[in-house]
Amino acid sequence: MIEIKNVSFSYNEGQTESLSDINLQVQKGEFILLCGRSGCGKTTVTRLLNGLIPHFYDGSLKGTVFIEGKSISDMKLHQIAKRVGSVFQDPRSQFFTVDTTSEIAFSCENMGIERPEMIARLNSTIAAMKIEQLLARSIFKLSSGEKQKIAIASVHAVGPAVYVLDEPSANLDHQATEELRKILCLLKAKGHTVIIAEHRLYYLKDLIDRVIYMDGGRIAAEYDRQSFLSILDIERSNKGLRCVYPETLSLQRGSSEMQAQEAFLELDGLCFGYEGSLPVLDRLCLKAGKGEIIGVTGLNGAGKSTFAKILCGLVHEQKGKVKINSLQIKAGERLKKAYFVMQDADYQLFTESVGEELRLGNEAMLLLAEKVAETMETLGLAAFKERHPASLSGGQKQRVTIAVAMIKGSDILIFDEPTSGLDAENMRRVASLTRKVSEEGKIVFVITHDYEFIVHTCTRILHLEAGRIRDDFFLNDSSLEQLKKLFMLT
Repeated sequence: MIEIKNVSFSYNEGQTESLSDINLQVQKGEFILLCGRSGCGKTTVTRLLNGLIPHFYDGSLKGTVFIEGKSISDMKLHQIAKRVGSVFQDPRSQFFTVDTTSEIAFSCENMGIERPEMIARLNSTIAAMKIEQLLARSIFKLSSGEKQKIAIASVHAVGPAVYVLDEPSANLDHQATEELRKILCLLKAKGHTVIIAEHRLYYLKDLIDRVIYMDGGRIAAEYDRQSFLSILDIERSNKGLRCVYPETLSLQRGSSEMQAQEAFLELDGLCFGYEGSLPVLDRLCLKAGKGEIIGVTGLNGAGKSTFAKILCGLVHEQKGKVKINSLQIKAGERLKKAYFVMQDADYQLFTESVGEELRLGNEAMLLLAEKVAETMETLGLAAFKERHPASLSGGQKQRVTIAVAMIKGSDILIFDEPTSGLDAENMRRVASLTRKVSEEGKIVFVITHDYEFIVHTCTRILHLEAGRIRDDFFLNDSSLEQLKKLFMLT
């Protein structure tokens, strides 16, 4: 059904090839997993399959991609879209309307489908995906998981034979990831061909028919499901792949257990709500000491990002106090003492090169050049020193923003989903650097849905639910089962 034949591709003339001599055949109804380290070429392969290369992304393309025997280069984008549906990592990038029902229907309208047929497809999609409760909703008020459902529904309504998904679980909580898995099960049961590029592997282990492992822009290995699941942990780790059975992981921070420290940060009765809505945060109280790495967990919409924005001064609390070192600190002053790394890395990249990005605003810092070089080396960014940040992969951009935060050296660091788009190797790099920063006496908050990262990194868990702290415990061997329950792993 799909054939990639002798394909090589580079985005710019003279640049190292993103893909080199790719040959791949995909049969009708196969469920294919593309995996490998960040920047290995997975996303570029998905762009070949949906026609974004060569119709949208310029570059040097050699070889041919065939869909149902036709060369993609000879097809119009709308012709490809009828056969291949795309779901991107950030569903916001593929939305065109402001409400959910219109968004699902828009893809059919765009294809010129007659109204009676469009309504029939809309109703069929809603029933198949069980998303009645999402109809007539504002796109802007959906959770990440709900947005992903609408993105898939808009593709489903067109009725393509092939679905191409690029890291669809990257920003989803464990509950939304399970719902995504059920939708993928539905697509597979209906005989659709599914090709998914992904770092999180555990939720796909019962779905995959074949695994394509990529390394350095090449197909380095192919596996069937059983042989892939049988790979030893040490080999999987060496390949930069995430854990397939997270419930078997033990704490990776060593044997030392964090105990309550003298409070450096205090939150007392923190409240916040957007106009016309229920409170997002409701009477939050917290004490945290230097050196703590606090994993902030909870379902999408629990108030985690709002909590982080108030903590670093981007949003003013409506009630309550924030104290640092026993002194009440207003929001404007907190901006100087806390640094927030956002979930979307593009919002925090401003310069023409990675090296400039790390130096920006830090020009007066002593030994800046050495610190920049050390941080880039630690996070595997040294090879990209002169690259424009916009030319990097999603995972590479994420590492750049984390590197900036590390160099800033604020007393309080807040990371919002720092491992979305990161392979196992770079996840461990970020974990190691986070621990190093905490040892320098910083308090680190990590908003995350990544269980694997938590067991490598965090000393304490703060679980939010409906704007309140429902669980607050130090993470050690005896509390690990409590963490597993929060992630539905028991």
